[in-house]
Amino acid sequence: MEIVHVTPKSLHDYLPFMDDAVAAELKSLAAELSDARIAMINATSFGGGVAEKLHSLVPLLKDLGLNLDWWVIRGSTDFYQVTKTFHNRLQGQEGELTQTEIDIFRDYNLDNALYMKEWDYDIIVVHDPQPVALINYLKQGWRTRWIWRCHIDTSTPNPAYWDFIYQYVKQYDATIFTMPEFVNEAAQLNRLTFITPSIDPLSTKNILLEPDQARSIVCRFGVDGNRPLITQVSRFDPWKDPLGVIEVYKMVKKEYPSVQLALVGSMASDDPEGWDYLYHTLRRSGEDYDIKVVTNFNGVTNIEVNAFQTISDVILQKSLREGFGLTVAEALWKGTPVIGGNVGGIRRQIEDGVNGYLVETVEECAEKTLTLLRNPAVAKDFAAAGREKVRREFLTTTNALHYLRLFRDLLNGTGEDYGAEKVKTGHLAK
Repeated sequence: MEIVHVTPKSLHDYLPFMDDAVAAELKSLAAELSDARIAMINATSFGGGVAEKLHSLVPLLKDLGLNLDWWVIRGSTDFYQVTKTFHNRLQGQEGELTQTEIDIFRDYNLDNALYMKEWDYDIIVVHDPQPVALINYLKQGWRTRWIWRCHIDTSTPNPAYWDFIYQYVKQYDATIFTMPEFVNEAAQLNRLTFITPSIDPLSTKNILLEPDQARSIVCRFGVDGNRPLITQVSRFDPWKDPLGVIEVYKMVKKEYPSVQLALVGSMASDDPEGWDYLYHTLRRSGEDYDIKVVTNFNGVTNIEVNAFQTISDVILQKSLREGFGLTVAEALWKGTPVIGGNVGGIRRQIEDGVNGYLVETVEECAEKTLTLLRNPAVAKDFAAAGREKVRREFLTTTNALHYLRLFRDLLNGTGEDYGAEKVKTGHLAK
């Protein structure tokens, strides 16, 4: 395992985006937790939403005075191929769980657990399935409080894969999901809590860019800054449906010939399948020079993502499954109208017809895209509503507040458990 070193952040810099009550509670909770030792563990330090969230959350919590470390597990290509399969199957993909997958998964979790034998943390937060089995090898004899944070949509998981990880998940002292809909009603989980992910308004990806600056950046990738642009920012993954996005673009182009499409992605170290799907996307794009497929391997960093989201006329997030979809909040924060798949955490961010559109099909997505391209006044209204929703609900400061409340309650043995009955009724933690 390796520790991740983060860029410092200051709570003071976030104050312009926060209500006074939020700032006061953050400081109070941090003071209560000043003596606690806390660890965050996940699979990678770059690429994908989890790593991005931790690059914002961890330094903010450290600035508040928490004694917190962020660790990344070690794994081979075989391990990450297996855990990518787990990711897909937990989101509903069919397939049989094999003994080889089980052996690889357990072996690497055990290897990483052996590295942790001498650790002494009061709270350990484990993110997503890759390191979930660590608790199996370390729980006995520890006074540590263990939290498992699931960032993916497990509403209709492949039963074999869910049953396998459930043997570990049920050992945790607390579990965090994004939405009640993602939790199996039959699961007996300790201190079930719901926390939505967040974006960092101070990060390079989300700071304010002037339109001319953003336009000059995207033009470096062959985009014509004087013509309308549709963009999707996401991993190259079947659940993000980039091939469907291309079909949307082709339908829109028949009625709006000047439109362009950008597919902007990040290739992550724990996602070997992503390369295969990138090649699928490139083949589907063919020789249409109005389709730009760009990644971190040909010059896309956070500032480029920011520019694409800022200057686009419409942002799509046409996911078929989605744990949350941070790119939706990012685009809403920049005042760009968003059309998203009517799935998972996207439904928590987009209020259909108020700050964006939710769609089910390629045809519906194309229709709503044309509506926004043809009606700038509608897009402007969506922009204002979207930015305010993100400010109130989906910034790093709100995310940090929810974590601190849970940490305090676990260590003090207090607080409310949002259990199975509230999953059935759709109750969300406030």
